[in-house]
Amino acid sequence: MSFEKFFNPESVAIVGASRQKSKVGYEILASMMEAGYKGQIYPVNPKADNIEGLKCYPDLVSIKQVPELVIIIVPAKFVPAIMQQCAKIGTRAVIIITAGFKEVGDEGRELEQQIIQIAGQAGIRVIGPNCLGVIAPAYNLNASFGGTIPRPGAIGYLSQSGALLAAILDMANTNNIGFSKLISIGNKADVDELDLIKVLGEDPETKVIAGYLESITDGNAFVSQAERISHNKPILLMKSGGTAAGAKAASSHTGSLAGSETAYGCVFERAGIIRCNSIKEQFDYAQAFGNQPLPAGPRVAVITNAGGPGIMAADAVEREGLSFSKLTDETVSKLASKLPVAANLYNPIDILGDALADRYEFAIDVVLDDPNVDTILVLLTPQAMTESEGTAEAVVKISRKKPAKPIFACFLGAGKIEDGVKILREGKIPVIDCPESAVATIKVMTDYVRWRSRPKRVVKLFPVNRRKVEGIIERHQRQGIREVGETESKEILEAYGFVTPKGSIAATSEQAANIAQQLGFPVVLKIWSPDILHKSDVGGVKVGLNSEQEVKDAFDLMMYRIPKKQPEANILGVLVQEMCKSGKEVILGMNRDPHFGPLMMFGMGGIMVEVLKDVSFYLAPLTAEEAERMLINTKTYQMLKGVRGQEGVDIKAIAEGLQRLSQLVTEFPQIQEMDINPYVVGPEGTTPIAVDARMSIEK
Repeated sequence: MSFEKFFNPESVAIVGASRQKSKVGYEILASMMEAGYKGQIYPVNPKADNIEGLKCYPDLVSIKQVPELVIIIVPAKFVPAIMQQCAKIGTRAVIIITAGFKEVGDEGRELEQQIIQIAGQAGIRVIGPNCLGVIAPAYNLNASFGGTIPRPGAIGYLSQSGALLAAILDMANTNNIGFSKLISIGNKADVDELDLIKVLGEDPETKVIAGYLESITDGNAFVSQAERISHNKPILLMKSGGTAAGAKAASSHTGSLAGSETAYGCVFERAGIIRCNSIKEQFDYAQAFGNQPLPAGPRVAVITNAGGPGIMAADAVEREGLSFSKLTDETVSKLASKLPVAANLYNPIDILGDALADRYEFAIDVVLDDPNVDTILVLLTPQAMTESEGTAEAVVKISRKKPAKPIFACFLGAGKIEDGVKILREGKIPVIDCPESAVATIKVMTDYVRWRSRPKRVVKLFPVNRRKVEGIIERHQRQGIREVGETESKEILEAYGFVTPKGSIAATSEQAANIAQQLGFPVVLKIWSPDILHKSDVGGVKVGLNSEQEVKDAFDLMMYRIPKKQPEANILGVLVQEMCKSGKEVILGMNRDPHFGPLMMFGMGGIMVEVLKDVSFYLAPLTAEEAERMLINTKTYQMLKGVRGQEGVDIKAIAEGLQRLSQLVTEFPQIQEMDINPYVVGPEGTTPIAVDARMSIEK
């Protein structure tokens, strides 16, 4: 079914329309009429003959016409019967405003299932229940109780919270911000965020997609669709409701550090979604994307009538990683020809406190022509001679004359600049209330441009031994064993091209000494028990053992002390393993998010990973570029490159290890959590070693 019936229906039936002004059924009918909806409105209320001059009908069937959109506002227990009427008359678009469904418990959940079953059988699409409604300003449709319809614009908005959407509407109307469509999705019983992002992505009236979400229904489909749409339209989302990922307790380092907030951060980065931390921030970004061209690069020119705000903007540009435009000699010469002698001709361009509108107009006109300028930020403070309205008109005039580069305005103050701000908004110039926020918005736009121009994702597949891994995992599942031991975890890693230290399990101190002699000293001893996950916590790891006697003593000490610390543990022996003699320790890991799949993790290795939390995450599968970006996003990266004369390690080898692990956990969804810790890496040309590994699986 086309979603056009939700936004531009030729007729609308309001089931539950009311004569009482305090009722939602009255407010929606009044909103429809006040907005100037041009189609036919059918109020449905068996207890009324007419409402606001419109003939009332006892039920949908008695209308004798098929309303293209039905809005339901009756109590929850009556909604299934109304849905049956919709199915009978052939309506295919329904908005259920009514609350009292799954959000209130089992009884409501059962009612919601009933209405979705009816809708599915009849081919009806449903927005809601428990929602504010739908608004389409271009078609004078205000099928909501959210307030006055806003002006038409380029922003499409979806919200899981009706109350938040009402607040956004009020702010938008106060600031004269326009929208293409606004949709409250409520419980998402049928139509969800994925449906609407697709609809808005294909909507010619929508230039920017914005929204507020508390959850995402289908994680993988969302990532795929959002990534596709983001290449054409920016998606600006607020996301709340972060909790720990999954219901099970995390046993690995990766699992303990990866929560759902981490997952959403990875999802937004992969899909090019711009995350907004507040309504104000979202409005700033939406204004910019909706009304201005994208910047060609990160070079910013600032024009101001006051030194202080210019310095604030300069600081912000540096903090955000943007660059200050270096004006050409020709630009400086042109500025010098008309600006006062005391003016600063170099960026930031200070045209002084007595600047009138014509001086602003001249400076903006000249600076826009400079090939080294990608974006202009116009700052104004309301001094004695300042012409707020005239300057705003000049900014709008130049923007229309030279529309190729984005212009931002930051008029500081309140009452004295109010009329100027209105002119700027009407002229589609983004108005942002402080230099720092303005520069942050420019940064978001440049980052989006960079994301769109990134090379196509190519995931490398390595030759591996999948059959070996299948056998190990199937054996554990048959036996009902969730935790895969170190030896078998390493066998799995070896099947995917990792190198692990040689070693064997000893049951006696004599066996341990013999194994050590065969491996060559120094060696490492590790307690061997399926019940001990963090060996070092119980004294179950001894490193740097250089003789048979040291090995025997360490073995005996472990077997004496550890049973006292963990008497319930089933201790099978001690692993004697060759010791990596040099290199830096890092951790490679994975935690499988229940909605989005495997989250890859990289960070500093050893026991410090959870203390320092210097880690980065990214969604699998990884490209080579994404794997390297994971390294760069940590402080550990600087140490790995080599500092103060120390030799660096092989960065590309670590990135390849991440890619191999990414391939493993993508091809085997049974793997729920995994750590390789430590993963010891040396200089270029040396082979990284997976010293220790931990893995858990599920069906």
